[in-house]
Amino acid sequence: MAYRILIIEDDEVIAELVKEALEKWGYQAGRVQDFKDITEEVVQFRPDLILLDINLPFFNGFYWCRELRQITKVPVIFLSSADDNMNIVMAMDMGGDDFIAKPFDINVLLAKVNAMIRRSYDYQGQTNLVSVSNVVLNLDDAVVVYQGKRAELTKNEYKILRLLMENRGKMVSRDTIMMHLWESEEFVDDNTLTVNVARIRKKLKNIGIENMIKTKKGVGYLIEE
Repeated sequence: MAYRILIIEDDEVIAELVKEALEKWGYQAGRVQDFKDITEEVVQFRPDLILLDINLPFFNGFYWCRELRQITKVPVIFLSSADDNMNIVMAMDMGGDDFIAKPFDINVLLAKVNAMIRRSYDYQGQTNLVSVSNVVLNLDDAVVVYQGKRAELTKNEYKILRLLMENRGKMVSRDTIMMHLWESEEFVDDNTLTVNVARIRKKLKNIGIENMIKTKKGVGYLIEE
């Protein structure tokens, strides 16, 4: 399996140099293009490791590392010319795992990436996320995140929301959802489903998400694209 590494670097020359070097070593490397919505790019790319610069357009790397730590434990290596002790300490405090100062030797970078991958992948594998319109569901811990706010879901709430998010844009019938929940051998009737959906909506509302789940009475539920 080729590990996936996402480069979050505003300097195109450096980003391309790092990308080419990683690909020569057999990694699957990608570059962030939309610096306004880095979280969404991370969700879509599903990296195993992130290389993150501090100086970025719109928001700096410290901000994005803190945001990403709300949804994933994937290792983060900071890359920055701002290599004074305060920035290094801040990078670690925001959830970074290592820090490489610019200018750097590409072989040193590759060695650190290789070491981080070896150390990290005794943990539970790749980041496991589903996202719809900046709402992120972490499949590893049944937590939904929106704009830095988190809501924890029960087992059934998680199963329902995951099913709807993975089928976004499609109406999912009540029967389909109940059959999905029955896989746990726990009986779920029509009223229980209604109660669970109501609880999901309340939890979503509490973190600022309104009207995400649409109802077609007597048929089922829909999350639009």
